[in-house]
Amino acid sequence: MPAESSAPNALSGWRWLVLLPLAIFARAWARTLRFEIAPEDKRAFETKDRPVILVLWHNRLFLSPEFYRRYRAPRPVYALVSASRDGAWLTAFLSLVGMRSVRGSSSNRGREAASALIEMVRSGHDAAITPDGPRGPRYDFKPGALLLAKVTGAPFVLIGAQFPSAWRLKSWDGFYLPRPFSRVRVRCELISDPGADVPARLRAINPD
Repeated sequence: MPAESSAPNALSGWRWLVLLPLAIFARAWARTLRFEIAPEDKRAFETKDRPVILVLWHNRLFLSPEFYRRYRAPRPVYALVSASRDGAWLTAFLSLVGMRSVRGSSSNRGREAASALIEMVRSGHDAAITPDGPRGPRYDFKPGALLLAKVTGAPFVLIGAQFPSAWRLKSWDGFYLPRPFSRVRVRCELISDPGADVPARLRAINPD
């Protein structure tokens, strides 16, 4: 197991040359999607009068850059990303679409990542977390997001997505790839009550 203080993996060299066209393709793909979102959900998504903690399941990550572009940009958002090699690819991809990253997980650099996220939120920036990442189990809500909210007082913005037409990968999370030009039903809840059952509400707006 990696040491707590081991440096996160980083992308370099030829890997950037591979990633750049993939990022351009993914952005073009996501822009073809037709989001269906109720006005009250859209208002919750676009809350910008205070820093928030954006929360979505790991298998909805394909949509995160487009969510950011449509509803949060240009407000800075810091996503919690694993310090692993896979996390290096995701960090580089997010940087290409305007999002920033804090590197760490429960098995590597967890304390450093938690401290950095707390500082970002206290500085007025948003945080983004996939509570069942980076390796699951699927839909297992780990306590990190709840602790971040408790320490900072920031509300949750819970994000849901349903896919009438999508491919689903045979990965641990059942990763969703919505088909180009398909519809995506988007749900969003703003939760300021620390006593709310956040994991149950996130599952409710993401029925499979």
